[in-house]
Parts: sequence; C-alpha cells; structure tokens
Amino acid sequence: MSFHFFLMIIKKGDAMPDGKIIKALSGFYYVKTDDGIFQCRGRGVFRKNKINPLVGDNVEFIAENRHEGYILDIKERENELFRPPIANVDQAILIFSAKNPDFNTMLLDRFLVLIEANHIRPVIIITKIDLLNERELINMENIVSDYKQLGYEVALTSSTKGEGIQQILPILKNRISVFAGQSGVGKSSLLNALRPDLKLETNVISKHLGRGKHTTRHVELLEIAGGLVADTPGFSSLEFKNIEVEELSYFFPEMKERINNCKFRGCLHLKEPVCAVKEAVKNGVIKDYRYQHYLSFLEEIRQRKPRYEK
Repeated sequence: MSFHFFLMIIKKGDAMPDGKIIKALSGFYYVKTDDGIFQCRGRGVFRKNKINPLVGDNVEFIAENRHEGYILDIKERENELFRPPIANVDQAILIFSAKNPDFNTMLLDRFLVLIEANHIRPVIIITKIDLLNERELINMENIVSDYKQLGYEVALTSSTKGEGIQQILPILKNRISVFAGQSGVGKSSLLNALRPDLKLETNVISKHLGRGKHTTRHVELLEIAGGLVADTPGFSSLEFKNIEVEELSYFFPEMKERINNCKFRGCLHLKEPVCAVKEAVKNGVIKDYRYQHYLSFLEEIRQRKPRYEK
C-alpha cells in the first residue's frame, strides 16, 4: 500500500491507527499495536511546540511501512516523569540493595516523596539479601516492617539465589511499571531473573567507588509477567523542584493522615503548638528517622533558589 493511498483512506473517514510507544532511541519512536511494532518519527510541530513524545504515550500515527511512520497526535497522559522520561505509569518499582551499595532509608524516602508527588504507586524491592548476615537481616526485616505498616508493598529478593522472584510476578501483571533506583543495585540482574531471555548487560560494583555504572542507556518497555516494565537509565535528578513546603507532609502517608488534627492549618510540624504529627513522633507512632528525613527535605525546599516565570 502506498503512503498516498493510505492518506486517501484516512480522508474517507477511517480512524487513524493508534498504539503505545514502547521505546525511544536516537529520534525514533517504536509504536506497538495489535499488528506489530512501527518505527516512527515525531511531527515537526511537536518540536516547534516543544512537545516530546514519551515512552508509554498512547499515540495516533500513520505509516507507509513498519519503518517509515509519523506520530500525529499524543493522547492525554495520566502522569509523566521526565527523569526518566516516561508517561502513563501505573507503578514505580523502587530497587534498593540491602548491601553493596548499602541500604539507605533517607534515599528511599526521597524516592518515595518524588513518586508520591507524581501520583504514582510505589513498590519497594530490596535486592541482594543473600549478602546480609543474620543480624543485618533482622535489622532489614524491621525496616521492611516499618514501611509495610505505612501501606507500602515491599519484597526482599536475591537475583543470584532466586529468592523473592515469584513474589514480584503478580505485582507486574497488567500494569505498566518503571524500575528505578541507584546504579549498581541490581536492576538489570533482577530483570534477567524475571525474564532470563532478556540477557541484559550487568556490571559489577566498583570496589574503589562503591557503586556501579548504569548499563541502561535508553528507556524501553519490556513485556514481563503479563505487564510492561520500563528499564530506565535511572533518575538523573532527585531534587524537589516542584514540591512546595506546604505540600511535603502530604507525601509522607503517616503525616498525611494526621494533618487535619493539627491545630493550625498549614502546619509544617516544626515549632507549632498542638501538632498531631509531632505528638505522633513523640509517642513513637511515627518513626523518628522518617520525621528527621522530613525535616531535612523541608529545609532543602526552603533553601531552594526561587524560580522566576519567563
């Protein structure tokens, strides 16, 4: 079928084909449909209007063949992340290693706040539990219990021993998930364990730096366990650029449920009297380390340079 004839059919009222972008690489967008995958470019008007198609976008397109297509329209997004660049995510799978690199609750809370702020469901996966001794494992299980009590789904895994892998499979089914975390925590190893035929490149941790190098250089949706999983280069920015001081406590579930019990509207849970959040911290209902992370993030936002609208 010629490109001209394809356009003639569209003009007669047939709906344009639609699909989902599953990979973006070197200016090309790979659109998956029931008929297969089409390699497309974005319309020039997208660049003119500074609109970037994202992996996960539902789009309308035209194509002369599977290698020469153009995206015509991007349907409304449910949500979007720009670092990594992806849209319409159902959940974020936050990958943290138990060891090498060491587990860090402050970094986890930073990720959780950023994900909560984007209205995306977070799931916490802790890898490399086989590296922990008995005492360290007990401590990790106590931390896991803290986060489960907050309503977060948490899984302990070991890709090398296959532990916890079966627990992850139903979490992924019928959902679009983005895998994110520090470099070196074992994202690619976990994906290989979930779907061995992927054979994704992995790197060992640098003993000198104590961290790994990113082995993923583009965003792509992979079919795993009946869902779509985005293996991403990781979050290149973990700054609270779009979160205001008054909003921060809403992204801590244990604080959010007590905000209405504070005496003052807009309470920041610092020095205000009759503060339900501070009372819960005092009574041990809210974990002190979570509250300390909140205070650190709050100060970071307060010290942020003001943004000026152009």
